[in-house]
Parts: sequence; C-alpha cells; structure tokens
Amino acid sequence: MNRFQAAWAAVREPTLQRRSVVMVLCAFFVIWGVLVAYQYGKYQRAMAEEQPFEKFTAAVLQAIDGLPDEQQAVAALEATERWVNVRRRQIGRLPGQIQMELRDRQGRVVRGPVRPDPGTNWDHQVTGRHWTLRVVEPKRSVQDYLARNTPFIGEYLLLALPFVLLPVWLSIRTGLKPLQRFAGAIARRQPDDLRPLEDVPPHRELRPLSDALDALLERLRLRLDRERVFVQDAAHEIRTPLAVVMTQAHVMAHAPSAEERARAYALLTGAIDRASHVARQLLMLATLDDAQKPPPRRIDVAQAAREILAQAAPQAMQRRIELSLEAPDHLPSAVDEPGFTSILLNLVDNAIRYGREGGNVVVTLRGDEERIHLQVQDDGPGIPPEEHALVFERFYRGAAQETPGSGLGLAIVKQAALRMGGRALVTAGLARDRGVGFLVSLPVPGFAPR
Repeated sequence: MNRFQAAWAAVREPTLQRRSVVMVLCAFFVIWGVLVAYQYGKYQRAMAEEQPFEKFTAAVLQAIDGLPDEQQAVAALEATERWVNVRRRQIGRLPGQIQMELRDRQGRVVRGPVRPDPGTNWDHQVTGRHWTLRVVEPKRSVQDYLARNTPFIGEYLLLALPFVLLPVWLSIRTGLKPLQRFAGAIARRQPDDLRPLEDVPPHRELRPLSDALDALLERLRLRLDRERVFVQDAAHEIRTPLAVVMTQAHVMAHAPSAEERARAYALLTGAIDRASHVARQLLMLATLDDAQKPPPRRIDVAQAAREILAQAAPQAMQRRIELSLEAPDHLPSAVDEPGFTSILLNLVDNAIRYGREGGNVVVTLRGDEERIHLQVQDDGPGIPPEEHALVFERFYRGAAQETPGSGLGLAIVKQAALRMGGRALVTAGLARDRGVGFLVSLPVPGFAPR
C-alpha cells in the first residue's frame, strides 16, 4: 500500500471528530432552511395583516394631495417613483420597479397610465381631495424570495460557523482524551490479568463502560476458574479408568492362567467402557457450554421420546428394569432436538444405572402450546433431601453411592435445560418412601403469552 492509498484509507476511516463536525454542518444547513422558511412566513403574514403596500400608497397620496397644481403634483410623484426604484435596486432583494398613475378629480390621467398583470403585481388605488393615486408593485414569488434572501441569511450563518465549529471540535478532542487514557490502561494489562480495573475514570459518561468491563472480566474469571476445575476433575475421572486399563493390560500380558486373563480382560473392558462413557459425557457437556445453539426444529416429541427409550431398552433389560412411557400419541412442537435428546438420555441412564435392580422407571411426557414437561421417576434408593441442591453439580456423586459413574449426567441435564430456557428440579419417586424423580420444564420457542 503506497502513501496515497494509506492516506485515503485514513480519510475514509470513520472518526467521532469527523462525525461530529459533519453533524454540526448538517445542523447549520437545517437552521439555514428553517430561518429562510420562517422569514418567508413572516413576510407573507406581514403582507396579509399589516398591508404595507396599501400604507405606502396612502402615504404617497398624502404627500402630493396638498399640491393642487398638476405640474407640481406630477413632478413630486415622478421624483418619488425614481427615488423608490433606486432604493429597490440598491437593496437588491425586491423584484422589478414600482409604477405610479395619477388622475384628477374628473378621472383624467395626468401621469401614467400603467397596465399591470393582475396575476404577478400588487395593485392599489387611493382617492384624495385633489388626486387619485394608483400604485403597482411586482409581487415576490417563492422562487424569487428564496433566490434573493437565502444568500443574505447564509452570510450570517457562515460568519457564525467557525465560532461554533471550533469549540465543538476542541471539546470532542479534549473529551476523548480520558477515553484514550482509559483504553491505554486496559491495553497495558497482561493477558491473564482479569482483576477489576484499578484506574476507574472519574467521568460519569465513562463509568458505564468501566462497570461493563469489570462485569465482563468477572464473568471471564469465573468461566476460567470453572473450566480449570472442570479440566482437573475430568483428568481425575479419566485417570482412574486409564490406570485400570494399564494395570489389567499388564496382568493379561503376564497372567499364568486363563482364568486370571479372563478376569483381567473383564476389568479391562469395564475400564474402557467407563473411560468412553466419561469422554462422551465430557464432549456433550462441552457442546452444551458452547454459546452457539442449533435453531429449534418442529418434531413429534412423543415419537422422539419413544426412539430414545428404545435405545435405552437393552440397558434396562440387563438390570431387569421395566421401562415405560406415559405420553400422548403425538406431541408436535418446536424444540432444540439435540438438547432434548441429551436430557432424556441422561435422565433415563441415571434412573437405570442407580435405580433398583428389577424395579421400575416411568417416563412421563406432556405439553401444551406454552411448555413441555418431561419427568423421569424410579423406585430405587432415592437421594437424601440434603443432597437435592448438589446433584446437578458437575462430578458430584453421593457420599453413599457405590455404583460407578462420572457424576456428569445430571449436570448435562441442567445445562441443556438452561440452554433451552427451561429448568430441572428434583421431585418425588414412584414409591411413597423410596425412589426419586426429575422434572424438566421447557418453554416452546416462539410462544408469546398474552
């Protein structure tokens, strides 16, 4: 890029100073137009109310009506007409020339006559003691008024423009210096420095920006802390099955008997399954944490729930759990399909995994035009009331829990429900004194309550 291109790019780059100067210039043009329109309206109102043309004609007649001599009256009238027309030309804002006609008491024309165009002239006649005076003046059209008066008003505005533009430019230039210093202080911070801003600007206009940046830094700090804890917990969860894999692989390689190799193979397979399960849930949770979410798609939610339960049926059969669905035949609605699938899969997996062997798991699905309600209940050992507020935390597992798991299933349910604008709650189980249930309420996208 040469110097000319660089200079042109700098000129084309939008700046607050140039924008303010342009706005001031636009304001001056608007004021110019308003003043011209105001003066024209004032002129029209004066012509209609004060009638200056009629007053002028009466004044001239009063001046010559005291001269009964015809020659003296004509001479005075001609002198008056010449003086008035000279002054009109000197002023330069009045079109054409005034014409005057004088008649005696018998109606004889002693000076004149004039033949005006009634559409383009003012015509007024006054009769006195000796004479009748008729005065004709060209009318001022809108175009003529604007052509003659717009430059006149513009001169004053152009004279005032530098005295307005210069203070505006200086105020903007000096007003931006605190913002530039504020931006420099932010630019000098280290990339990992997420502390609140120390040099808070004293200006009231910059405080909302400072508060917004502090809030953003606080959210970033919390997010980084959460991700750091998440990575540590994820590493811990994956480290255990990987250690089992390494140990059992070594046992299989050096086991002296087929029985020991079979037992090591079973443990190795279980560790691999657990690591795979944790990896899938971590990927699912990372996807739900992403701010980008797919647009809602209209599907039959009841049919989608049947297909999801069909996937979980083999797992339920292994534990001899009766898995049932209570839902209408059809429930068309617009939903975030991946989010809904994650919620139902993890709730059913959680109920089958931690429920009572040989027990029951009931999935209830109902909805209307406003919300969709999904509830999964079992008759297993349940969850103590004091742990209800903790079960949705990531990697949380009950103190008395012996069934292997990652502690991510309910966290995925909560995150998916939040991303869809809903909520997840702990409810009662199938039995009166045992079991647990989870209720997820999701709003229908596009519904506008009255």
